[in-house]
Formats: sequence, C-alpha cells, structure tokens
Amino acid sequence: MDFTTLLRRDLVLMFRQGGSLGAALSFMLAFMVMIPLALGPDQATLGRLAPGLIWLALLLAVLLTTERMFQQDHEDGSLDLLAMGDLPLELACLAKALAHWLSVSLPLAILAAPLGILLNLDTGRILPVMLAMVTGSLALSLLAAVAGAVTAGLRRGGLVVPLLVLPLYVPVLIFGIAASTGDLGPSGSTSSLLVLCAIALVALVIQPWAAAAALRAYFR
Repeated sequence: MDFTTLLRRDLVLMFRQGGSLGAALSFMLAFMVMIPLALGPDQATLGRLAPGLIWLALLLAVLLTTERMFQQDHEDGSLDLLAMGDLPLELACLAKALAHWLSVSLPLAILAAPLGILLNLDTGRILPVMLAMVTGSLALSLLAAVAGAVTAGLRRGGLVVPLLVLPLYVPVLIFGIAASTGDLGPSGSTSSLLVLCAIALVALVIQPWAAAAALRAYFR
C-alpha cells in the first residue's frame, strides 16, 4: 500500500463513519452557544474575547477526535500490516495525520470563523481568524497524531491524551490568537502567522518520526 492509497483509504473511512467530524462540530457549536450565557450580555467583552474563545473551541474539538486516530487500527490489526508493509511506518503515520487534518481539523477551522458571529466576532476579523486557524489546524492534527500513537494500545488512552497534547498546543494557541486579533498591528499579526507556519512545518518534520517510534514500542 503506497502513501496516496493509505491517505485515500483513511479519508474514505472517516467520511463514511462521519462520527469524528460530527461530534467535534457539535461540541464546537455547543461551546459557542454556551459561552455567551456564561459571560453575560456584555457584547463588547464578548467581541474582545471572541478570537481566543474560537481558538479554544477548535483546540478542544480536535482533541476529542485524537484518541481513535490509531486505536481502531491497532485493535483490528491494521497497524501490524502497515508495520510489515513496504511503506515506511513514518510515511504511514504522516498519511493518517494528514487524513485527520483534511477530514476533521480543516473543516472545523473553516467553519469556526463564521460561527464566531455567535460570539459577536467582528466580521472584519473573520478572514484573519480563518487564515490563522487553517494554518494552525495542521499543527494541531500533527501533534495530536503523536499523542494518538503513544496511546494507541491503551484502553483508557482518552484520559492520557489531553495530558500529552495540551502542553504542545500552548504555542499554537498563543500565536494563533495573536495572528487572529491583530492587536499588535498588521506587522505583528503577520509575524505571528509566520511563526504559526513555522510551528506547523516543524511538526510536519517531527511528527512522522515521533509517531512511528511510539507505535514500534507496541510491536516489540
């Protein structure tokens, strides 16, 4: 099985099942509906906090889908076949992370900014928020794949995943919010977006090796 075939196979499985994206989108929508009720009727405060709240909703929604990224393949024996196949395990891990990004994180990142209207997000900020989220969502999926590989063979891996992923998500969250708000001016937002791109590229390089090393521990 080559890289594109594995990527296509995972995409087909994720879209057919539909549970991951549906659950994550439902969570994000519920989060955005409940936050105004918790913060009160002050629209100015809500609008000021909107970019950070949208990023938090995206982060938590992606986190919900991390546990099953490798666990199902580990349970049905697909990972054993991938480990023994011609395709390097590093490329297999990268394909699964990209499939998760294309089927879950990217749609959520595109939908999150328009849904920000529920949080009184300024319409002029929708495009910058969407651009930052599309960039940051790749890093979120790549980092989530590493945690998913570490917990693939654990029965209660869902309890461990947040402890592993959240510290790695902190830089993405910080620079993602900075690129979305534009409080530092156009140059500050551009710099934050470039740092966000750098984080995604570093994660793209590190993720295959880290995830493959974690999975090989289950084959020993």
